Amino acid sequence: MSLERSEFVDGVAARSLSEISEVDAVRIGGDIISSARRLIALLRSVGDCQWLHHPPVIAEAIRRYDELWMPLISDLTVGLKPPMILPPLDVEWVWFCHCLNPVSYSDYCERRFSKLIGKPAIYDEENEDYAVLQCEKIWSLRYPLESFENRADPDSLETVSLVNEDIKSLVKKQMFLWEKFSAPYMSETVYLIAARLRYKGFLLILHKFKDEVSSLIPASDILLMWLTHQSYPTVYKDDVDEMLEEMTRKVVQVGEKVEKTEVETTKELWDRYFNQPYEKAGGELSIIANESGLSNNTMFYWPVSDMDVNTAYKSIRPRFVLELCIFLRLNPKAEQNESIDRSFLRLRVARCHRKLQLDKKMTDLSSEASWQKAWHLYCEFGTLGFILESHCDRSRGICFKSGKPEGMIEFPWNDLLRAHSLASGRFLGKQVSVFASVTPPVQAPYLLRFVPDRVTDDSGAMISDSVQRTNNFRPQEGRWLTRTVLDHAGRECFVIRIRVGKGVFKRGGEVPSPVKSEERITEVRVGSWSYVEGSIGKAPGKLA
Repeated sequence: MSLERSEFVDGVAARSLSEISEVDAVRIGGDIISSARRLIALLRSVGDCQWLHHPPVIAEAIRRYDELWMPLISDLTVGLKPPMILPPLDVEWVWFCHCLNPVSYSDYCERRFSKLIGKPAIYDEENEDYAVLQCEKIWSLRYPLESFENRADPDSLETVSLVNEDIKSLVKKQMFLWEKFSAPYMSETVYLIAARLRYKGFLLILHKFKDEVSSLIPASDILLMWLTHQSYPTVYKDDVDEMLEEMTRKVVQVGEKVEKTEVETTKELWDRYFNQPYEKAGGELSIIANESGLSNNTMFYWPVSDMDVNTAYKSIRPRFVLELCIFLRLNPKAEQNESIDRSFLRLRVARCHRKLQLDKKMTDLSSEASWQKAWHLYCEFGTLGFILESHCDRSRGICFKSGKPEGMIEFPWNDLLRAHSLASGRFLGKQVSVFASVTPPVQAPYLLRFVPDRVTDDSGAMISDSVQRTNNFRPQEGRWLTRTVLDHAGRECFVIRIRVGKGVFKRGGEVPSPVKSEERITEVRVGSWSYVEGSIGKAPGKLA
């Protein structure tokens, strides 16, 4: 068995993406990492506020933005620096949606205020709360008859007249935008750093191939960075001023229809320039239509929580899950021999789940030298990583047969998390290029299962001769049906018992008798068994 260690990610491809020349790349001003994290928090708040999506509330929010907020922020803006205040949630949402059309927003500002209105760079949650409070004070002084909060009735049949229709259409287009960025790993710093790197690569491709393409489609991580960049109008204008027209015409907006040829063109240009697949874990190519897609397209349930919901039971350890994408490509320069018809690749994890083996025939890979997504998985971080093996059955020509691998490469999770763009590529033998990418691990729902165990007595000890020997052969009183609860790693967390009998067992004499239904007791004990001998033990003493 040979262990292939040559990595094309350490060669031309990785340097092209991670060391983009500052001369070639578009300069991104401001702290786009913190800005993106704050945008995700804003989108989450908007998604949680169902009342904000009702037409009467939206209409009132647009009126408040157009008639109250923009004149206020314009008067308070001195030079290019906006004041450190933030509007209420409904107004901020409309403001964000309006900024996503830079041309429309710029024309609006120039027409009404003769200057471009910027957004304050506020990233810290405490500073954000302070900025909202300051805004409320100024708002109350300037508009004493206007409530700071949106008081519109969601069920009202009356609509606000003379609403700016251009802004209304922009807000409607972003109605389900929050669903795209609801995954909890998107707030992780390492993910946002990788997304910024890919966004710079995307802008570089747009600049390099501007004469060859009519449209480019941003992947989800690049889209997050682009929307964040646009939400700060003055910064965005300074950064992409020369490319603004190209980006407006050629970068596909949220909700726009996309042709398959446009998708393939984007993938091809990225591969040509960076020698790696365009899509990655946490960076899928899916355009949001103006409809909810959670019910049909969500592959995995990512519940978002800012803290561990388990604070009472120390016996349960948290479980972390990451997303994994593996792309494969046949090397067009490698010599193709007859053995490829009998060859296959086998994927397995580095730790635990030894029986898990995912096989893919080499003949299933395209010979067109294009990247193909072979596996899209969700893995527990405790598995440490994955191993990819190449096999060939030379005797019978049967692919799926266990045997000694001809080649093997290992991708530890920690190595992928330290890699540029959270991705790494290697060669497996001379014929196959492998490119793997992950998302940062995030806490997943607890996964518990219970297994049958021995019957126990009133004290919690298993019914066994071993226990009786330690108690000078004193009969064990009471009978309880017992189950052991295990966590995702097979660790004992709880012991659940139900009382079903009372009394003792004596050979040739007394036997336990069933208890009445009203005398049945169910108890949950926290912790693991204290073993006396082998698998014989006593339940933990602490009750839940």
